[in-house]
Amino acid sequence: MEYVDINSIPELHEFYQYEKPTHPLITIIDWANVDRSKRKKGDIYYRLNMYAISCKKFQGEFKYGRSTYDFSEGSLIFTAPHQPIQPDPTIEVREGWALYIHPDFLNASKKGSALTSFSFFGYETHEALHISDAEKNILEECLHNIQREIVQNLDSHTYNLMLTYLELFFGYCTRFYDRQFLTRVKVSNDTVENFERLLKEYFAQDTLIETGLPDVKYFASQLNLSPNYLSDLLNKYTGKTTLEHIHLKLIEKARSLLWSSEMAISEIAYHLGFEHPSHFTKLFKSKTGKSPKEFRQH
Repeated sequence: MEYVDINSIPELHEFYQYEKPTHPLITIIDWANVDRSKRKKGDIYYRLNMYAISCKKFQGEFKYGRSTYDFSEGSLIFTAPHQPIQPDPTIEVREGWALYIHPDFLNASKKGSALTSFSFFGYETHEALHISDAEKNILEECLHNIQREIVQNLDSHTYNLMLTYLELFFGYCTRFYDRQFLTRVKVSNDTVENFERLLKEYFAQDTLIETGLPDVKYFASQLNLSPNYLSDLLNKYTGKTTLEHIHLKLIEKARSLLWSSEMAISEIAYHLGFEHPSHFTKLFKSKTGKSPKEFRQH
C-alpha cells in the first residue's frame, strides 16, 4: 500500500496534467480534460490537503451502503483534507467536474471557516449525494459564478463574493441531501430500525462496567456508515442525533435503577459505564433537570 500526498492546488493541477491554475487556493477541474495516462497503478491511496467536491457520471451501477443503484444521473462526493481516497479502477467516469478548496482559503475569515462545518465532509464515499440533472444544473450555475470570480482580476470584493457563492452551493447540497434521506425511504427506514435494535441490545446488558458507554462511532461502524451520516439520517427521521438517542436510552436505564434498586448513586454510575460518578450526575441533571439524588427522593 502506498500513500501519495497532494498539498496544494498547483500540485493537484500537475498531478492531473491540467493547465496551470488561475488561483492558488481554489480551482474547478473538468474531468473531461484530465490526463490519467501517467497515473501510477497499484494499491495507492491519495491524500489531498484540501476540501474536494467531485461530481461524476458513472457508467453502470454503483454500490450505496448494502444496496446497488443506477446512478447514471450523477454522484457528488465530499472529502475533507487528508482523507484517504482510492479510486475504483472498475468504474468508468463518463463526465463531470470537481471543486477543490485549500483550507487556507476558508480559514482566512470567520465566514469561510463556518463553511468547513458541513457534516457531509465527514461522509464516506458510499454515502454520496445522487443528484438529478435539474439539481446538477443548479449546482453548476453556482460553480459558474465561482469560476467567473476565479479567472477575473482580484479586487476587494472577490473573496467575499466567492464565499457567498460557496455558501449558496453548500446550502443547495444540504437541501438535496435532505431530499435523498426522504426519498430513499426503504434504506433509511432499515437503518433507523437497525440502529434502534442495536441501541436496545447494547443497553439490555446487565452492566456496562466491562463494555463502557457506547459512542456514535460504535453504532456507525456496526451499520457500515460514517458517524456524520448516521447522525444526520437519524436527525432527519427522528428529530434526534445519534448521541441524543444514546443519552435518552442511558437516562431511561438510569431512572429504572434509581427507582428499583438500593444501589448507591456512585454504584449506578459505574454500572452504566461511567468512569467518574460526577460525569453521570452532570449528564443526568442536564437531561432531567434534577440530580440523581433529587430524582430518587422525588
